[in-house]
Amino acid sequence: MWPNSEETRNLLDAAKTGDPAAREQLLMKFREPLRRVIGLRMDPALARRIDASDIVQDVLIEAHQRLKEYLQSPTMPFHLWLRHMAQDRIIDTHRRHRVAQRRSIDREHSLESPAWADDSSANLVASLIDPENTPASAAIQEELRKKLNAAIVQLPQNDRDIILMRHHEQLSNTDVAAVYQLTEAAASMRYLRALRKLRAVLLPDENPDAKEKS
Repeated sequence: MWPNSEETRNLLDAAKTGDPAAREQLLMKFREPLRRVIGLRMDPALARRIDASDIVQDVLIEAHQRLKEYLQSPTMPFHLWLRHMAQDRIIDTHRRHRVAQRRSIDREHSLESPAWADDSSANLVASLIDPENTPASAAIQEELRKKLNAAIVQLPQNDRDIILMRHHEQLSNTDVAAVYQLTEAAASMRYLRALRKLRAVLLPDENPDAKEKS
């Protein structure tokens, strides 16, 4: 999902010398990944009113304005820096529109599934099934994939976020640890706990005692 890290480093080095073309190319390479991150976390009802691309544009404008500051003191990987700004914009957008237009938005029944519904679903389902203990046919896996959206929605926010980060944003465990300011071991454990909760929701009859309390 995220641009090649070596290419990003080269563009960052060129941008640091003041190369305007490198700065422009650098930001444009992250336009689509940012749109995906924002789309994953937008309320479907709100997404029908606001185009994710508009939020992306705001993030890129802010990034352009703050890029010199970042290049002088990069405190985190570039893609996490952009992602952090995107998260702030998403929160602000939801706050403004959900508060200002709560009644009209809440009356709208969601006609669309969240952006994660079909994205990387097959891989996620595969990671939850142990072929030795759960020999699932293609039909069963497809049925689980269809149920995945509802299952993810049932998870606590923190568990849902870490699954989205790892499977849909394709962030590494190192990246997730940086986002949460955890050790890599702690981030890995949080991710595994989230997967166990998701598995318990998807496969409740497999082992009733395995379902953890949220």
